[in-house]
Amino acid sequence: MTTSTSDEQATGNRKPLLMRLGIGLFAIGMLAVIVVFVLFAAGMEDLPVWLSVAAGVITPLGLGLGLIALVREHKGS
Repeated sequence: MTTSTSDEQATGNRKPLLMRLGIGLFAIGMLAVIVVFVLFAAGMEDLPVWLSVAAGVITPLGLGLGLIALVREHKGS
């Protein structure tokens, strides 16, 4: 008796490249957001521009790529 989950495991259960890229970018962006919050809490006011850009741009970019990968995967199945 085989099930769909065992078939998926046999063929490989890897995420598409776009999904992995989205997850990685989102994680880096969330790390930047946490760093920004910690630095503000520590009293720093003049944060580097690259850190603000990482927190404000990379996080939604990773989320968007992940959502695009989900939609593409759903349409492909």
